[in-house]
Amino acid sequence: MTSPAASAARPGRQAAFGFIFATALMNAISFGIMIPVLPNLIKQFTGGDFAAASLTNVLFATVWGLMQFFCGPVLGLLSDRIGRRPVLLISLFGLAVDFLFMALAPNLAWLFIGRVINGMTAASFSTAGAYVADVTPPQNRAKAFGWLGSAFSFGFLIGPALGGLLAQQSLRLPFFVAAGLTSLNWVYGLFVLPESLAPERRITRFDWRRANPIGSLNFLRAHSELLDLAFINFLFYLAQNVLPSIFVLYAGYRYHWTPLMMGLTLMGTGALGVGVQLLLVGPIVSRIGERNTLLLGALGGAIGFALYGFAPTGWIYLASAPIFALMNLMQPGLQGLMTRRVGPQEQGQLQGANQSLQGIGSILGPLLFGTLFAWAVRHDATLHTPGLPIFLASGLLVIAFVFGLRVHRGPGPKPDA
Repeated sequence: MTSPAASAARPGRQAAFGFIFATALMNAISFGIMIPVLPNLIKQFTGGDFAAASLTNVLFATVWGLMQFFCGPVLGLLSDRIGRRPVLLISLFGLAVDFLFMALAPNLAWLFIGRVINGMTAASFSTAGAYVADVTPPQNRAKAFGWLGSAFSFGFLIGPALGGLLAQQSLRLPFFVAAGLTSLNWVYGLFVLPESLAPERRITRFDWRRANPIGSLNFLRAHSELLDLAFINFLFYLAQNVLPSIFVLYAGYRYHWTPLMMGLTLMGTGALGVGVQLLLVGPIVSRIGERNTLLLGALGGAIGFALYGFAPTGWIYLASAPIFALMNLMQPGLQGLMTRRVGPQEQGQLQGANQSLQGIGSILGPLLFGTLFAWAVRHDATLHTPGLPIFLASGLLVIAFVFGLRVHRGPGPKPDA
């Protein structure tokens, strides 16, 4: 999966997919460690008040999404100008600082500052996507994006379990460990990770008009062949926020699951996602193509969400998980199609625009699904629809499927120069 045009950051070292896979895996593990711990740290700062902790958590998530929306395009375009490796180093440094803030924060204000820093610099996922596009031939990109997604999924599979285990010793210990892992990842990037974007393939200047979020979205509008795909991508980002926003409350309210059962369920569904990304993406793309892989992922996600929202018992919910896991086909198909439609000098800007869409989804998702769940529970005695927000997520993917039908295979790869 190595592009002949990709140059190494050190003599004799050629940029290749394996380097970025290792970076993504370490980053995802460190990020996943704090997922089950941060809400409890916030709750500790609010004196054990669940309502105040919930509102604070929504505020932190919203501000993080806003930072992504404004700063993602800047870092994406910057990676087209100076290369992927420096932007990854900036992002990893910001994440390490954020973890240290969370480990040492004496109050919510310091914790908030750490989240702002992380949101401003959190471009590792999108820059990794641009790196993959640099070093992978167009016909192999969907499979490579599937493997990259498995690195993130595997990290989120290990990280939360590790974070919960460490939190039994101390609520701050997981953040120190995450800071240490991220710092090691930064050192790996500094001394091992080669650059993937050769100087002759970079843009000649950094244009602030294209780096702001409006300019980034204008980039998508200027590429009319990207509009349907970008809209599908936004619907995916928005829909996937439903379970992080309500799963713990939903499973506790409807199935009376214990935290252990919830953790095992998340681990099991995460393992199914990794299996799809590692074992199925490549063969399915080879057999039916990127567009149909996207459609299959959207259909599987829509049906899986509908079953999750309908499931009257926990066993039916668990039995629906293999169908829902097919949603992991969406991103590889999407990324494969989108990266074919822009040239090598625009891959970073494309990923920055996608990160802006993800930021919007991260802002709207928790507000939309959390509010809808509260309304559904409040009226459950008459309407019996605690799964209403999950049904909405299913509907979003149905719309994504319909728009996917409009997408053609698209043009061949853009020329390198």
